[in-house]
Amino acid sequence: MISTGSGERDETVSFDDEELILVDDEDRELGHLDKASCHEGSGVLHRAFSLFVFNPQGELLLQQRAEGKRLWSLYWSNSCCSHPRRGEPMEEAIHRRLWQEVGIEAQLAFLYKFRYQAQYDSSGAEHELCWVYLGTCAEEPRPNRQEIADWRWISPASLDAELAAHPEHFTPWFKMEWTRLRGEYAAELETYTR
Repeated sequence: MISTGSGERDETVSFDDEELILVDDEDRELGHLDKASCHEGSGVLHRAFSLFVFNPQGELLLQQRAEGKRLWSLYWSNSCCSHPRRGEPMEEAIHRRLWQEVGIEAQLAFLYKFRYQAQYDSSGAEHELCWVYLGTCAEEPRPNRQEIADWRWISPASLDAELAAHPEHFTPWFKMEWTRLRGEYAAELETYTR
C-alpha cells in the first residue's frame, strides 16, 4: 500500500481552470474548455487517457482516487487517468501525468480509443473520448497524495474476482476498459501479464 517514507509526495498538479481539448466522435478537435466546465451536468466530450501499468510479475497497478476528487473519490481505478491540456500532444501528456500523479516512468503503448459517458450525480459526469495504453514499470509508485489515497499491485485473476464481487468499488471507465482488455484485447494483455 502507500508508503509513508520520503517517496510520498504532496503537490497540486490538477486545476479546475486548466483547458482541456474538446473533440467530436471522431476525435477531431473542436476547441477548448476549462476542466470544471467539462465535467458539469452530463459533461462535455473531451479528450482523455487511461494507463494500465504492469510490473514484471504481471500484476496491474491500481490506485484509489483521492478523497478530494470531485468525481468518484475513493473509488479504485486503473494506474493513471487524466487529460492532455490545450496544445499538449498525447505522448507528452501520458508521461507527464504518470510522473506527476504516480511518481513513475513507464514504457507505454497505445491500444485503442473509445467514447463513454458516466454520470456521477446530478451535477457532474465524465464524458470522454479516451485513449487506452498498456505499459510496464519495475519501479514502486511514489504517489502524489493530492491525487491518490491508496495503491496496490493485483493479479488479473484476483482483479476479476474482486470486480465480480464488488463492482461498486471501481470507477465506471475502469470497468469498461478492463472488460475490453480481458475480451477483445486478451492477446495484447497477455504479453504484459504472463
